[in-house]
Amino acid sequence: MAEAYIVAAARTAGGRRNGRLKDWHPAALAGETLNAILDRTQADPELIEDVIMGCVDQAGEQASNIARCGVLSSRLPESVPGTSVDRQCGSSQQALHFAAQAVMSGTMNCVIAAGVESMTRVPMGLPISLAMKAGFGFPYGPRMAERYPDVQFSQFAGAEMMAQKYDISKEDMDRFALKSHQRAIKATQSGLFDNEITPIEISTEDGTEVHSVDEGIRFDASYEGIAGVKLLAEGGRISAASSSQICDGASATLVVNAEGLKDLGVEPLARIHHISVLGGDPVIMLETPLPATQRALDKAGMQIDDIDLYEVNEAFASVPLAWLKTLNADPEKLNVHGGAIALGHPLGASGTKLMTTLIHALQQRDARWGLQTMCEGGGLANVTIIERC
Repeated sequence: MAEAYIVAAARTAGGRRNGRLKDWHPAALAGETLNAILDRTQADPELIEDVIMGCVDQAGEQASNIARCGVLSSRLPESVPGTSVDRQCGSSQQALHFAAQAVMSGTMNCVIAAGVESMTRVPMGLPISLAMKAGFGFPYGPRMAERYPDVQFSQFAGAEMMAQKYDISKEDMDRFALKSHQRAIKATQSGLFDNEITPIEISTEDGTEVHSVDEGIRFDASYEGIAGVKLLAEGGRISAASSSQICDGASATLVVNAEGLKDLGVEPLARIHHISVLGGDPVIMLETPLPATQRALDKAGMQIDDIDLYEVNEAFASVPLAWLKTLNADPEKLNVHGGAIALGHPLGASGTKLMTTLIHALQQRDARWGLQTMCEGGGLANVTIIERC
């Protein structure tokens, strides 16, 4: 079977809710990252055979196949198709997996895997709340209710369950949150994000500016400030400060096989070594990255110590901390440039966003192996292992 390679990876800097990216329609924002892929590879747009785009809340401005709308908001020709993926927070990581499968099968040679989410313009949960308000029901039907009686599926409850199950204290999570900000600050001030971020032009009261710094980073973050934030639930351990930030953003990668490398005339950044996805308990919901990672390592014939860098999405601090504890992984290899607690979690864009950061971090450290995983609604988790080229 053919190999799959990533030859370009780009992301926008994150925008806070109602922040610097609030005026960007998500299709246009996605189009900017598609254009960035063309710019970085100087690829003939006609060679792109599909765009697979992750997006979680596919309603309003993100409805009607956001991938196709993104293509038509970019410099790609009308001949390039697009399809949208919802695997919850892992949507664009799954898009990357689908793209890899396409080029590995030989049915396509050059596929863009991307993601977008404007959590300002399409608030989280809008497809559910709009349908319920209009009297069109709820996603979880009677058979699920029978299988999981008296259960209210909630990522917030799942995060607290993770903290309790894995004996992770509030202090542990607050210190982890501070570390996320500190690492993001260092990466930003050292210019380590410069090559991965595609600048976005925005309008402000003072005129036109370029948005190129993640807006969620608290450059004045302190342990005392984080520890003082109100808990999400009475008697709980998690606060907004130890949770991922609502975020607007887009990201994209270009995935090719050997024929695609030849057609484009480019060198690969990374080879996709392993892809897998696993389902688990939908009640605790966020735990599946733990068994999914071990399963992926077993299938790849690797040990956790073989991996040089890990990107584990910081949906809530309890998730990566439980992951570290269970896998006996090195915390100095985890989210080395900060994570979603500092940088934001633009839902459907986070998969290829994390991959973009992982590839660039491997390059900067002259490291070889990277692993990415994330928790996903419904008790799902994708795992990707790459080898830097």
